[in-house]
Amino acid sequence: MKKTVTLLLILAMTLSFTACAGKQESSSQTENSLGSETTESSSAIPIQTQTSSPAKLTNKMTENELEWVSKRELTLLDEFEKPNTDPNAEHNVSIEFVKGDTETTRKYLDENRDMFTDEEYDHELRKLKMRAEKGDDDLLPSTIIVDGFVLPYFIPAEDDFYDGGSYWFITSQPDENGEPELVKESFKSFEEYLEYVRDRDTEWGYSKELVDTEIMYLQIAYDALKSGDYETLPEGTADHRDDHMNLWFAFNDHRDDWEFDRDAVEAIKDSVDEISIYDEEMGKEFTVHVTLPPDYDKDSTYPVFFLTDGIWRFGNCPELRKCMENGEAAPVILVSLYYSYDVTDPDQEMRYEDLVINRELLLNFITDNLMPYLCENYNIDCGNSTLYGHSDGGVFTHHALFNSDKYENQPFGHYIIGSPALWGLKHYNEYEGISNDIYMNDYGYFDRNDTLDKTVFLCAGSLEDPDYAENYREGDDTTLEGVAKLKERLEAHNAELTYKLYESHHYQYIPEMLIEFLKETYPC
Repeated sequence: MKKTVTLLLILAMTLSFTACAGKQESSSQTENSLGSETTESSSAIPIQTQTSSPAKLTNKMTENELEWVSKRELTLLDEFEKPNTDPNAEHNVSIEFVKGDTETTRKYLDENRDMFTDEEYDHELRKLKMRAEKGDDDLLPSTIIVDGFVLPYFIPAEDDFYDGGSYWFITSQPDENGEPELVKESFKSFEEYLEYVRDRDTEWGYSKELVDTEIMYLQIAYDALKSGDYETLPEGTADHRDDHMNLWFAFNDHRDDWEFDRDAVEAIKDSVDEISIYDEEMGKEFTVHVTLPPDYDKDSTYPVFFLTDGIWRFGNCPELRKCMENGEAAPVILVSLYYSYDVTDPDQEMRYEDLVINRELLLNFITDNLMPYLCENYNIDCGNSTLYGHSDGGVFTHHALFNSDKYENQPFGHYIIGSPALWGLKHYNEYEGISNDIYMNDYGYFDRNDTLDKTVFLCAGSLEDPDYAENYREGDDTTLEGVAKLKERLEAHNAELTYKLYESHHYQYIPEMLIEFLKETYPC
């Protein structure tokens, strides 16, 4: 969970009161080339659908989630300055202040009276009296900027340690049962507060370099506040969601992990919206790239082609958009999803966790949060939109398809299930003691429904079974065996299915498959 979001409650209260789908996979596949030959197809007729009226989706984001979602220009190509870590260098401090609200703080003190000793409570009342006497001059530091970086922690006001007082705030921490509970943190000196920050950030796993720099910046800001050697900024000057001002991002910028052709992305960057969106259920922030089609008209309606694994698949968007430019496909909105740029997942453990283990939470997020938000910002034809997933993402789209009937929102009419690594889900289920009948019976979809009102494109590489042979256990279906059985189940229920094997190993066929699907599903 991103630090700025983690600290939201602290800041608010202080103020108020394994399979993979990318080219970097470690399997030895360098000798494999993608062949365009179809080795098997259950349908010679590509999926054709008529454009339907835009569906209305209900946005189920919480107030906190809505507050922290942001849309901006593409920053994937940006280069970021590193902070000056020399304590002897000249550092610039800027501070935004907010008007103190003594009445609200008094009310908050009374509501949480049991958290304070009599001595602490009486001292806070004396501080409030002093602040009330300041009237319009009662200003509290709200946003601290050092060398252009917004500090994620506040610093105490000059009167917080008055007459033996303390700097305090109330935060939420998990209790022994993992449930959130309110806890008062109180510090008798600024040095004690800095130790708290150091311990907290170290516990959260932040690097020593980041923690040391943060402590240094806090000390510089505190000294500047006491001496008056700072610039006062108008309220609203700092954008807390601007990565260029985020100290955490300065040490944890993983844009280099993303795989794309820089020149190709540069050519379409003006047509790309970048969205940061946080999900409370998953406790994670995501980056969404919305690539608009040529001659985009905000008053027109377009289907969405939604791509999971945006760290790799956003790199396919320039070529997909070129198909629209050349008149080889109708205009669609390309949407890709991945984690925020401060997240790295070299072993793809987080990816497996969310696409396979937490697939229901991810589906909730996409169905009830992200797609409704996108529909509020773009005119989207949900009934003709497509959800794509490959490998662990194929496990996810399989889950999404066969649980779609449980949702009020229906954001997709088409599903691409690419090389689903169902054996990986089987391993997890066996470890947790969960019956594999759940997914092998397609989550009971056909027990609840007579027909499937979605279209399915099921695909894989005909050469891919050996790629993960060492991962198969006794009794496992290989990837291709699992795909073949899924094909049989879909055909038995007369689903609208296109099935295709590409002469390819596990992931090399993806770029060609996406272009082919775009042209056939969304013809001009």
